[in-house]
Amino acid sequence: MAQAEAQDHGLHGSAAAPAPASVHAEGQQHPIKLYLVVWGWLFVLSAGSYSIDYFGLQGLLRWGLIVTFMMLKAGLIVAVFMHMAWERLALAYAILVPPLLILVFVTIMALESDYTELTRVLSFGMGP
Repeated sequence: MAQAEAQDHGLHGSAAAPAPASVHAEGQQHPIKLYLVVWGWLFVLSAGSYSIDYFGLQGLLRWGLIVTFMMLKAGLIVAVFMHMAWERLALAYAILVPPLLILVFVTIMALESDYTELTRVLSFGMGP
């Protein structure tokens, strides 16, 4: 009895016994309706993204909508098709936080670039 428990817990230097196949198969299956709904949302978001060009939107509105649609589509793909929605929270943070921090730093750099350009123009003049 003690040896069987030890083997179940991976003691005595042997690898833990693999779980039955039915446990893994049941835990990994998702209803097809979920994928169809996500495909539908991806279609709607793509249509919205293409409609930006169709209606000829320009300026910050155009780029704001393009980036919003892009982030929504990427979020759906990562969450459902890459199974991130069912991962542990630590793994999700490890994958999602670095791109968000990069986005924050790029925003800071874009704001800082205007200040840098202004100080160079004031310090060095306009040029020939």
